Amino acid sequence: MVEGDTPWHADAAADDAVQQALDTILSRRLGDLRRATGLPVVFGGVTRDSTIGQKLTISKLIGTLGDSLRELDVHAGRGLGGAAMVRKRPCRVNDYASTSGITHDYDQFVVGQEKLTSILAYPIMVGGAVRGMVYGAVREDRPIGDVAVRRTGAVATQVAREAGALIEPPAAGRDGAGREGALDELAALARSATDPSLREQLDRIHRALAGPRTPPQAPAGTLLAPREAEALRLVAVGASNAEIAADMGLALDTVKTYLRSAMRKLGVHNRTKAVLAATAAGLL
Repeated sequence: MVEGDTPWHADAAADDAVQQALDTILSRRLGDLRRATGLPVVFGGVTRDSTIGQKLTISKLIGTLGDSLRELDVHAGRGLGGAAMVRKRPCRVNDYASTSGITHDYDQFVVGQEKLTSILAYPIMVGGAVRGMVYGAVREDRPIGDVAVRRTGAVATQVAREAGALIEPPAAGRDGAGREGALDELAALARSATDPSLREQLDRIHRALAGPRTPPQAPAGTLLAPREAEALRLVAVGASNAEIAADMGLALDTVKTYLRSAMRKLGVHNRTKAVLAATAAGLL
């Protein structure tokens, strides 16, 4: 099971729900991917079965020169994304046009029209199957580094988790602490929504479940150390403490120390509220 794999009991009737959920979450998280990785071009889409096998339809684009990639169908085994679909793991190339390890079915769009050089394709795994893909790319002559790969993995994981949360019913008998955490996640999801109507709908659901609550406010004059802010940015895209440690090249206990320090400065008691408070204060 690769990073980003979310347990799922899939059947034919659930396919549309999975695709719609992933499509919704991708619309919100693609901007996070660009900010977290620093890659100027990001795009993605969901997979579907076709008469000739699995295919990915690219539908979300940020930073492209035009719309040549929009609605492009990438078939399993073809191109970089197709290779990632078959291998069920991320694939990257540092000179797409000359790479011999992939087919070049899509060069007219990727190279000819978009002028992309280094590209990363990262599968979104749901129930052991590739159900979507996110890409990051650059146009200049530079490779995509390991940090960008790990951060893309964190976003892919978050997309899979949030898509699952949209579909799976909440567990019965949730205790008070669990309920508060779920409401915090819902509030964070609402704040991250880029579509105004969706954001309003999520806010309305949140208010109905918990009533209006004042968002956490950092004390006046709060400042975060660079490492504290970096850790919170990774929390914001769904990274676990272990993933943050790997990304920042730190011990897990050190990451926990940074996060505890940030929460103390911000006057909150969990990671979600720390991200909300830091974002509201303009610290992220």
